[in-house]
Amino acid sequence: MTIRVLVADDHAIVRSGLGMLIDAQEGMQVVGFAADGKEACEKAMELRPDVVLMDLSMPPGENGLTATARLKENAPQIQVLVLTMHDDEEYLFRVLQAGAAGYILKSAPDLDLIHAIRTVHSGMAYLYPSATKSLIEEFLHMVKNGEEQAKYEILTDREKEVLVLIAKGFSNKEIAEQLVVSVKTVESHKAHIMEKLHLRTRPDLVRYAIKKGWLDFE
Repeated sequence: MTIRVLVADDHAIVRSGLGMLIDAQEGMQVVGFAADGKEACEKAMELRPDVVLMDLSMPPGENGLTATARLKENAPQIQVLVLTMHDDEEYLFRVLQAGAAGYILKSAPDLDLIHAIRTVHSGMAYLYPSATKSLIEEFLHMVKNGEEQAKYEILTDREKEVLVLIAKGFSNKEIAEQLVVSVKTVESHKAHIMEKLHLRTRPDLVRYAIKKGWLDFE
């Protein structure tokens, strides 16, 4: 049985190279290419591949994370293998949350990529070794400190709004203007958020928001 693959990447040279690599494998065939997430979804619905090899970042078009979530909602039988340069656990959790069956780095050897395609096609998950380590560590952390959701739920609705805006990079003044409150009120909300979530810095807030899936991937 031939594994039919759709390759989505914003670089033509990368698409071509991946196409030649995959087509050279026994039992594999590239059935189409896409330059961004929107085109990937459209081609996937039209061609019905077994696996979509999805680049995570495809500016200026729709990113692979958004496309993965949309594709899995409309065609859950299609397996998505995310290909990315980001060896970062924050991206890993968002990829899995979006419904991808696998995650592999662009720096991985060719044979690892082919193995990953075969793995997700068989219905199993594939995580690059460093990603597996991060996932296990995070799982153990959550088991040991199963308080994150409870901490979030103690925030007021306004504090949640402020948290997301801070994480998106807005200044206290800009947040105050958006919410029609004083800068002092925003600062007070921020202090309460930090205290309730046991966070200390703005980068901590950003990381927290990313893990919760509140920020669009750039």
